[in-house]
Amino acid sequence: MKKISDAEWKIMNILWEDQPKTMTQLTKELLVSTGWSKHTVMTYLKRMEEKKLIRHTQGQKAKLYYADLEKEEAILQEKNHFLNKVFKGNVGLLISTMLEDNELSEEEIQELMEILQKKK
Repeated sequence: MKKISDAEWKIMNILWEDQPKTMTQLTKELLVSTGWSKHTVMTYLKRMEEKKLIRHTQGQKAKLYYADLEKEEAILQEKNHFLNKVFKGNVGLLISTMLEDNELSEEEIQELMEILQKKK
């Protein structure tokens, strides 16, 4: 399993949305929400390459960064990690906990029923 930190998720989401990106482009996009400097982004990119979350190719003027992990795979890994860590793998407990504090519309209830029917 490739563990992705909260900071790395920010970078991955940008790359999944539109890739490739240069370090300058990533820094510019992250500056407003994180305040990260070019050096901070550079450190994260290096670490993420070591973890094989991203890769780069040499462009004409700068390195071009690509996600090396599919978004769906990352979400599945994170979901499984969260489920096991917080709910000891108990999906029923997860669902009941989430539903306990939230009002569901008729449409949401119907959607949930359809999902459960498919799983039968």
